[in-house]
Amino acid sequence: MRVVFMGTPDFAVPTLSRLHADGHAIVAVYTRAPAKAGRGMALKASPVQVMAEGLGAPVLTPATLKTPEAAETFRGHAADVAVVVAYGMLLPQAILDLPRHGCLNLHGSLLPRWRGAAPIQRAVMAGDAESGVGVMRMEAGLDTGPVALEARLPITAGMSAGDLHDALMPLGADLMARALASLARGDLTFTPQATEGVVYAHKITNDEARIDWSRPAAAVANHINGLSPFPGAFVEADLGKGVERVKVLGAIATDGSGAPGTILDEACTLACDTGAVRLTALRRAGKGGAATGPEFLRGARLAPGASLGA
Repeated sequence: MRVVFMGTPDFAVPTLSRLHADGHAIVAVYTRAPAKAGRGMALKASPVQVMAEGLGAPVLTPATLKTPEAAETFRGHAADVAVVVAYGMLLPQAILDLPRHGCLNLHGSLLPRWRGAAPIQRAVMAGDAESGVGVMRMEAGLDTGPVALEARLPITAGMSAGDLHDALMPLGADLMARALASLARGDLTFTPQATEGVVYAHKITNDEARIDWSRPAAAVANHINGLSPFPGAFVEADLGKGVERVKVLGAIATDGSGAPGTILDEACTLACDTGAVRLTALRRAGKGGAATGPEFLRGARLAPGASLGA
């Protein structure tokens, strides 16, 4: 099939690679324009652009799709279908109507739960028992279109948003490949989303990344794991050289009691309102890699009974 692929981050790369390997003609790849990144603030191409150039596919990075010129360019691809995976730009109706079989979106949740920008992080933060990916036919509403295929995945204890993201990538690539094969045969069917159970996965803000030890342990662990690796839940504490920010990148809920934020043992278990969390990965400001809980306590010279950002 003639496919226009639209995506930007790592999450979209396996799907692009799989569709190319399956023999589909990738007639154009749309992605976000290179952005400044790193200490030198040099322009860096998106992961999808890097993959597309390696495959020899033409790459387009328009600032908008809402102009007649953008629609005319898109029309020129004569696409059978557009495949959209975390593109990061809304598609106007004029674009949605152009491919012969419409636009299919690979979404990282079990719709209608977690429509929107951050479905993977929100699922972990909410303590969901499972997540998954779905192939949806796009329409003008935000992730409101009918769903053709789904694949489910359990969210296990201690799983971070990064872990879930990485597990869903190949699952999503396989699901979209199956969807296009079925579309080519003419037997891909769609089911409208349920009207109940709609939840929106709003974009993560830095303001909500601060850890609140006065919450129950399960909620604290889910909060930490749901924000790992990015943007990273954090506490601010004086570790001997003034107040600094410490990112906490992994946690497991466990038993324990004490004043919220109190370090309970040398394994870096901290008390919450009810129960406790064992911190498994932490990174101090200005430090390169993450440390285990015991390594962090030794480096920060913190002992049981001390407080961490309470």
